Amino acid sequence: MKFRIDRDALADAVAWTARTLPVRPPVPVLAGMHIEAGDRLKLSAFDYEVSAQVATDIDVEEPGTALVSGRLLAEICRSLPPQPVEVTTDGAKVMLRCGSAKFTLMTMPVEDYPSLPEMPPAAGSVGSDEFAAAVSQVALAAGRDDTIPMLTGVRVEVEGETVTLASTDRYRLAVRELHWKPERSDFSAVALVPAKTLADTAKSLTSGAEVSIALGGTGGRGDGMIGFIGGGRRTTSRLLDGDFVKYRSLLPSEYAGLAEVSTGPFIEAVKRVSLVAERNTPVRLSFSQGEVVLEAGTGDEAQAVEALEANLEGDDINIAFNPAFLLDGLSAIGSDTARLSFTTPTKPAVLTGKPPEEGANPNYRYLIMPVRLSG
Repeated sequence: MKFRIDRDALADAVAWTARTLPVRPPVPVLAGMHIEAGDRLKLSAFDYEVSAQVATDIDVEEPGTALVSGRLLAEICRSLPPQPVEVTTDGAKVMLRCGSAKFTLMTMPVEDYPSLPEMPPAAGSVGSDEFAAAVSQVALAAGRDDTIPMLTGVRVEVEGETVTLASTDRYRLAVRELHWKPERSDFSAVALVPAKTLADTAKSLTSGAEVSIALGGTGGRGDGMIGFIGGGRRTTSRLLDGDFVKYRSLLPSEYAGLAEVSTGPFIEAVKRVSLVAERNTPVRLSFSQGEVVLEAGTGDEAQAVEALEANLEGDDINIAFNPAFLLDGLSAIGSDTARLSFTTPTKPAVLTGKPPEEGANPNYRYLIMPVRLSG
């Protein structure tokens, strides 16, 4: 194997592929990065759950394959001088030359490396930036507790031209709808994708204009796997098992009150007031006509109070939230005006941005459970 490649192109491709390398590989060869030099350079990584492969242009003299330590290769490529890189194999070694720098890596048995899973059937495509933004809005509400795998995922529902993403950790729920271009207008599918994998993947595929999503439809082939392709990169992930929460029934159909507050000042005020909130203690919000008063801390503890302008429709209400969960939602709504809809102080409230047209349904909803106040 012998080829030349631009240093930045190699470093970028290796760094992206290395994200998938397992921290503690179940078998030694999975710590390797698979290098295949042909018409183009293909780099692959796989941990039995997630696979990643990138293709990039090279000047090839001798095609070939090799398997080397992925993390070591990534560290080397990151530190190479800004000159073209020549990669060659010599028996059980791979040599990298870049300017006056030369590195020699030992290879692993390439024949022991598992085949990457096949990509499921192409289902449709969506703008890469919109997809990354939508996934980040939803993934923040996914659980972190691996003992309940179902809560660590994002539910992806596809119905015709609409994709709905949803996640919950039982204390909040995030739901985002977006339009995409399906391969078939009658396509429908449901998948539960690990939230961290989905968020990392969506963010890393914004170099291309669109992301193609590969997913088996209802009763179709490709079950148990989802794939993403964009900007010369492709990745697959195994899906999570388990029935997701019937989340639509959690979203209230009508509200007793609605408050609107400027998002930026609201975020800053919550941050300031929550400085005195001890671990697991809430920030209290008292909404009345024309203002909201934020408070944290009680009795013998440090205390903070701040008032902001607010528009309120409905009766005055006192409600309390975990400040970190409230800040997550406020940062995700993507609107200058935060709209908080509530029923009672003990039932979930729904946070949205102000829709561009009055009466339009917001495409992002963030439901947050209030903290019960004693006394």
